[in-house]
Amino acid sequence: MSESSEHIVIVGAGAAGLMAARELARAGRRVTILEARERCGGRIHPLPGLQFGYPADGGAEFVHGEAPVTRALLREAGLFLQEIEGTQWSFDGTSLSREDRHDPHEAELQAALRDLKNDLTVADFLRRHFAGEDYARLRHSIERMVEGYDAADPERASTLALREEWMDGGHAPQARINGGYAALIDFLAAECRACGVAIRLGCAALAIVEEGGAVAIRCAGGDGLVCDRAILTVPLPLLREIALPASVSARLAAADDIGFGNVIKILLCFARPWWRDRQDDLVDMTFLLSDEAIPVWWTRYPDQHPLLTGWFGGPRTAALSHLDSKGLIEAGLDSLAAIFKRPREDIARDLVAAAASNWAHDRFARGAYSWATPRTREAQAILARADGLVLLSGEALYRGRDMGTVEAALTSGLETAGMILRS
Repeated sequence: MSESSEHIVIVGAGAAGLMAARELARAGRRVTILEARERCGGRIHPLPGLQFGYPADGGAEFVHGEAPVTRALLREAGLFLQEIEGTQWSFDGTSLSREDRHDPHEAELQAALRDLKNDLTVADFLRRHFAGEDYARLRHSIERMVEGYDAADPERASTLALREEWMDGGHAPQARINGGYAALIDFLAAECRACGVAIRLGCAALAIVEEGGAVAIRCAGGDGLVCDRAILTVPLPLLREIALPASVSARLAAADDIGFGNVIKILLCFARPWWRDRQDDLVDMTFLLSDEAIPVWWTRYPDQHPLLTGWFGGPRTAALSHLDSKGLIEAGLDSLAAIFKRPREDIARDLVAAAASNWAHDRFARGAYSWATPRTREAQAILARADGLVLLSGEALYRGRDMGTVEAALTSGLETAGMILRS
């Protein structure tokens, strides 16, 4: 079989799948993408621009850190980044104040992290080094970051995997794409089609079989096709919902050693930025942290669009699992009323558009993104092996920094395509 006649099927048209498809098609391979949704993008989920007045993101929104693959792709696409600016605020249950990121125990934390040789869960690390009452604020800050930012469980999350984040004194720089992540996905999908990639939407893979040196894929509705190799780029929980060949299923137990977190995201668009009424200095507020039911909020600053985005990540999102979209929006309004000490009805009166997603309820995601446990690096090496004709790819298999990001997905897709092209 010539390289040009090799047919590769990719399951999933998210960032990893599209990136792998473009790379393979450019190298002359015949590529088909099967996507269960009626759109490309996966956990990148564009919301109607007319509804919110700008290209809103119901899923991934920020570009984290250096993100070299993402930034190179943006340059190719002629897209631009808006760096996040402004001040961070917090609500302690009584009043709003600018977030003081300096902790008196910061030097001790940095020293303990530097000296850490053998990995521990975050919870064990804090119990071992920062158990006293004097460290209560530090523990709360770290737990809030692990749960809210990484969507992880401190009782399982790896301290070494998060060490770089903390050694930087907090989160890496963040930015947004002008036009949202949808603009990047549109560019990638168009590139794929221009290279001859067939993208079949509404095709949920149910079973994959290796037989006679080929791969047979059966989809919901009875559709199917046969190819030479396949790449699975679905989120980790969905690997359990597809019947897989022995070469893959024998390794699936390793997936239990990779964390997978949930996120609830609520977008509330208002007629005006009413949160500035009480305090003029909230004009440049970006992030707002609290211990309310929806604990994290952010604005579009420096864009002046009057929108607040609520965010709730990690295992505690299970407490709101009974709520539908309408219920989540109500919970968001309640949290804002408590934080800003305003009648909830006044806030609701200014609301002109709203959307909410509990990603655990999304049947093609079952959650938001992955995070590392102390055993994740070993698990990733097992899952990423090319033992048979079916390979695994996606953000959960990325072994660099900023696991769980779009950058991780794009890079993993590139690496998986490279494995095939080198073999």
